[in-house]
Amino acid sequence: MSPKPSYSRPFDKVITTERVILRPFTLEDVEPAYLMNLDPEVTKYTNDGGVKTREEIHDTILNNVLGDYEKYGFGRFALEDRSTGEFIGFSGLKYMPEFDFVDLGYRLRKDSWGKGIATETAIASLDFGFYQLNLETIYGWVMPDHDASIRIMLKLGFELEKQILEFGLPVNQYILHKSDYQKT
Repeated sequence: MSPKPSYSRPFDKVITTERVILRPFTLEDVEPAYLMNLDPEVTKYTNDGGVKTREEIHDTILNNVLGDYEKYGFGRFALEDRSTGEFIGFSGLKYMPEFDFVDLGYRLRKDSWGKGIATETAIASLDFGFYQLNLETIYGWVMPDHDASIRIMLKLGFELEKQILEFGLPVNQYILHKSDYQKT
């Protein structure tokens, strides 16, 4: 994948879908992100230890998310419900330097589950990755028992590449090539 993909600095990309605004995170997202992560069902399949303190969420947004914008020119998007303006989660791409690839990830508040929002925002993120960042390949990691995310990956055209261990737990690694990508 090297050289690393880049969009622009500062990262200011905003994407609007039928129901959601995908926008860069700000530190104003700390509280709603913290509240989302308090729900053990939301964090059940995240492999990141679950509930974090407000301070940890602040540091994650500041150093990881905003840090990715600064280092790579892109990163995960905060998601806003278009009808209410409320933060409902995140979706988007993250460069993983330890693997030298870009990962698609998403996490939604439970009240946004089962509505197709993860798929809708994943499509917007894939379009951005393939057609604006000019990526040739995007990966996705899903825990093997997370049936809903597996269905989304397959619906988007990802194929199971292999199973790996992350923090000692099995994770399915999915792969999607630009040449195989077709919007659902």
